[in-house]
Amino acid sequence: MGDTGRALGRAGCGVGGGFDWDGWAVRDDWDVPPELVDGGQDAVDSLCRWWRRAGGENLDALRECGRVLARMLRAGDGPDVVLRGAVVVDGRFADCVFGTVDFSDVRFVGDVDFAGARFEGQAVFQRILCEGDADFGGAAFAGAAVFGRARFRGAAGFARARFGDLAWFGRGEDGLPEDDPAWEEIEDAVTPAWQEPNEGDPHWPLAVLDFDYQEWIEGGDGARFAGPVTFRDAEFAADAWFGKARFGGSADFIGAVFGGPVHLVAPAADLTGARAEGAGHEWPFGWRLHDGELAAVPYRRELADPDPFARLAGVELLASVGDAEPAARAAVARALCEYLRVPLPFAVTGSLTPPQDAELRARRAAQETLASRARPGGWPGLSLHLSGATLVDMDLSGVSVAYGDFCGAQFHGRTDFAGAVFERADFCLPGSAEGRATFHGPAVLAGARLTRHASPADRERSGLDRCRFRAGGP
Repeated sequence: MGDTGRALGRAGCGVGGGFDWDGWAVRDDWDVPPELVDGGQDAVDSLCRWWRRAGGENLDALRECGRVLARMLRAGDGPDVVLRGAVVVDGRFADCVFGTVDFSDVRFVGDVDFAGARFEGQAVFQRILCEGDADFGGAAFAGAAVFGRARFRGAAGFARARFGDLAWFGRGEDGLPEDDPAWEEIEDAVTPAWQEPNEGDPHWPLAVLDFDYQEWIEGGDGARFAGPVTFRDAEFAADAWFGKARFGGSADFIGAVFGGPVHLVAPAADLTGARAEGAGHEWPFGWRLHDGELAAVPYRRELADPDPFARLAGVELLASVGDAEPAARAAVARALCEYLRVPLPFAVTGSLTPPQDAELRARRAAQETLASRARPGGWPGLSLHLSGATLVDMDLSGVSVAYGDFCGAQFHGRTDFAGAVFERADFCLPGSAEGRATFHGPAVLAGARLTRHASPADRERSGLDRCRFRAGGP
């Protein structure tokens, strides 16, 4: 996953290397000679090199680039495509055949269509921004499919997609050795701006040193689906990794087939009729694997209900389950944290519609459930996995928590950590100023111990001193 497309692409000489793309971009007819369309890898490389440096101003020319590339792909034999950091407008690549591709940090303007496409090598889409709908329905990925920290603002479709290797929808940073020359490329990389509702830019990294992360719970944000997403009847031959992913709408995994380990804990996931092999999977709370098929019993998926009042009832139900069943408490806390990590499509400040107000009531109830159970006399040893969460008037005063992950979290309203004790808390990615949390309102941290054996004044180890405080420091 980490090497993305550094070995992709060749010199781009021959018919493609000699074509005047600058002159073509300002012409009116957009014609390209047939020998260029049939020019194979050299022609594709030439187009992609120009495309990467073209910027995002001339949308008509960029739209035409997509049409030319689609013609080249249909005329060729699975060429490699390297478009790191480019702007793709209304991409129409349905049924095209690709070799190894690197679409890292691409901004897709309008809808993009990869339905039925075939990817013969590794397909890297990490940190892409899809401003419209994205259709990968029926696509076939022979190599690893990497969608780390991809952002889908519209609907996303992966129905009947076939993943022949790793399907990665987790964090979006590469792991690189210290002496890897790719660090130089990363310093010059251009990524789509982070302009998401209620969120200050966490400045998630593009890469970290190998072995910085030891477990899946560490690291930055995963793929973000603001709208509905479907993986209905998709086939995963190897690992299906959705750790840290966030789902703002429905997440349809009905009838999916998992052939390798699965990490999918978001309560939005509907796994009805899905099948899986082996053990070692991580499922959303309430889902169980029986005779190879997933079923949701007895929990009725209230946290995934589109009605905020049903979600509020779901919060209350989960709290009662945790109170009655100590063995379920860690899973209940994880489910509530995953609910709070759901991205909100509306601003949490200012006037709210009745459904929006009801949604914030449900989220405040989830926050209070976690806080009250994390205080003495509640559920001992809880961890709070809230990276990237939008939290409103969060009161964690007096809690005693094993681990708190607040990297990239967005604290709105009044935030209270007074007297809180954590074995460890992270407000930035460990050892860096990246993945920082943002406090949009006042924050109270009097007497808080964010690392149990540190003094209340020692905030460096948690990264709190590197966070952004829009209402002034704590």
